[in-house]
Amino acid sequence: MFSIVKNVRQRWQWTFFVFSIASIALACSKSSSPTPPTPPTPKPGIQLADNAKFGKILTDSAGNTLYFFSIDADGNSGCTGGCLTAWPIFYTNSSLLGTGLDANDFATITRTDGKPQTTYKGWPLYYFQNDAKAGDVNGDLVGKVWYVAKPDYTIMLASAQLVGNDGRDYDSLYQPNLGITQYITDDRGRTLYAFSIDHFKKNTFTKSDFSNNAIWPCDTLVTIRNVASLLDKSKFDTTNVFGKSQIVYNGWPLYYFGPDSLKRGRTKGVSAGHPGLWPVRNAYSTVAPQ
Repeated sequence: MFSIVKNVRQRWQWTFFVFSIASIALACSKSSSPTPPTPPTPKPGIQLADNAKFGKILTDSAGNTLYFFSIDADGNSGCTGGCLTAWPIFYTNSSLLGTGLDANDFATITRTDGKPQTTYKGWPLYYFQNDAKAGDVNGDLVGKVWYVAKPDYTIMLASAQLVGNDGRDYDSLYQPNLGITQYITDDRGRTLYAFSIDHFKKNTFTKSDFSNNAIWPCDTLVTIRNVASLLDKSKFDTTNVFGKSQIVYNGWPLYYFGPDSLKRGRTKGVSAGHPGLWPVRNAYSTVAPQ
């Protein structure tokens, strides 16, 4: 009887020993298993960066500055051939945007060379070859047609052939000639005009019941946030038109032209009435008369 009890005790001790060794081995195995690495957080394809000179600017995922070309007011890229050496196109297929950006402001165009290009508020985006590092803004004002891409422009500049509502080409003197003219637009490339009969901050066109406002709608934006750097922001103001605020530049109240249909790049208003009655404005325009 004693030998039977002894054998049972030995078997139990051996079982406990084996179980303990197995448990220790399993614990060691678990503790030595490598922790899977945390996947990197993807960077936005486009983001906003703070710049000491310009405030908020658009950059790519690495912080490289992006630019607008004033020739592109119609939404198509006018930079081709050798231009692309100095101004490489920007394109991203990432749908991830930085904080403060709205996906509705971005789109992709197919260029005439078949390549895709990202646009912001209809303006194709570019790099500048002389920007050596993130944060450089050396491309702004090059040729007075290139501008740092900012999210908060109220006023931009276009450089294009003026084409009137009569289908004729006009130069900057409103003569029927070919010639590139620079002119003020809103942030989405839609042309703004002055009325040559107006006076300093005095709208003489709009009727008190706004019955003719569809022909020449007042630009009723209340606040000028930022303007293309060739322009002097201090020359922009507002005036009261029968209870509505209208933007003025150099004292000239600014209007859209109804037949432009708020389409970017259109300049049909330059031939309305007679050429020069509704001129475009630019950085060199004279001050409205008192």
